[in-house]
Amino acid sequence: MRIAVVNNFFPPRVGGSAHMSASLAAQFVEEGHEVLAITAAYADAPAEEERDGYRVVRLPATKMPQVGLSIDFDMSFASVRPGNWRRLWKLLNEFKPDAIHLHGQFFDLSWLAGIYARRRNIPVLLTIHTLLISDNKLYGGVFRMLDAVLVRPILAYIRPRYVILDKLGVDYCVERYGTSDANSEYFPIAVDTGHFAKPVTKDVRAEHQIGDAPLIVSLGHVIPLRNRLPLIEALPSILDKHPGVRVAIVGRVYHDAFLKRAAELGVSEALIVTGAVPKEDVPAYFAAADIVTHDLNGGCGTASLEAMLSGTATIASVTEDNYPGIELRNGENVLLVRPDDAEAVASTVIGLLDDPERRAVIAQRESEMVRSNFGLDVVAEEHLRTFEKLVSDSHVLR
Repeated sequence: MRIAVVNNFFPPRVGGSAHMSASLAAQFVEEGHEVLAITAAYADAPAEEERDGYRVVRLPATKMPQVGLSIDFDMSFASVRPGNWRRLWKLLNEFKPDAIHLHGQFFDLSWLAGIYARRRNIPVLLTIHTLLISDNKLYGGVFRMLDAVLVRPILAYIRPRYVILDKLGVDYCVERYGTSDANSEYFPIAVDTGHFAKPVTKDVRAEHQIGDAPLIVSLGHVIPLRNRLPLIEALPSILDKHPGVRVAIVGRVYHDAFLKRAAELGVSEALIVTGAVPKEDVPAYFAAADIVTHDLNGGCGTASLEAMLSGTATIASVTEDNYPGIELRNGENVLLVRPDDAEAVASTVIGLLDDPERRAVIAQRESEMVRSNFGLDVVAEEHLRTFEKLVSDSHVLR
């Protein structure tokens, strides 16, 4: 098959959506398929390159200003740049895709490629990565309106088959977009197991002068939806039992409320704030950590799953039925706390630091659970089976 992968976010941009789309594209190639990746221009990344056996084209894009919302990434949009509609459609005409894999329901490249596919009866998978939600009532209302008046009508025209990653996403998509079992697949996040089989590239403890102190790593961009506040609120209790604990916040900081709260609580000296790090350095941070905890406001994303895979005890905040068809057992093959529950975070962290043997056992079970259910090869095969069925069905309709 010829598969076009479309995502405004793509490496060298860091983030779960970018890494997942690139990893799946590479796995599709490894399975014998031809892939074209189309994305938005980013920093000094080349306009076109070959990577992992497939072609990547980056279209000119305009960067959205940071406005302090819950999706306040350095997002770029291509549709506003003159000629990009024509460029995109020319690329797809030349590639002649059998199927298109869109990433992100509110990105303009997904919309443009989806419209192209709809007009040519090309089957489309759309992976829902980020949900337009916010605890802030004003932002939440704006997001709900955008979903209702803009995103849902476009998706209704494109008519993709949805790939939904977890229970929260299922509930959200049913409410906002009217999805059902009839037009959805429930595949988990894909984790590149090979990336964590490589030797680590650096000594994180030496670089940050941590020594043998207990280390908690929290890896991922800091935004209001992943604000790190439960971890900061838990730190006084943790430091009372384990005074030497250090906490590494690894990722770009878009929302600094955690820093202000740390100063108020007098725990700032325990923090190491690194900023964004290259993908190849991520395994080194997990290897250096005693505990990883990133998703404490509700969720268990790519960074948390990669940490579990690496064999480091990892805490997340979802329910045991979060992934349809995957059995999570808290305290056995996963470590779960309620969202935004600093007391539960403190109790769980202290228990893990007090009992290294139990911590190691759970970490090993987490790794095995992720490898067997979220491994890139496993998830990519599920995608390819769906593509093959969609392509077969589309040929019948033609």
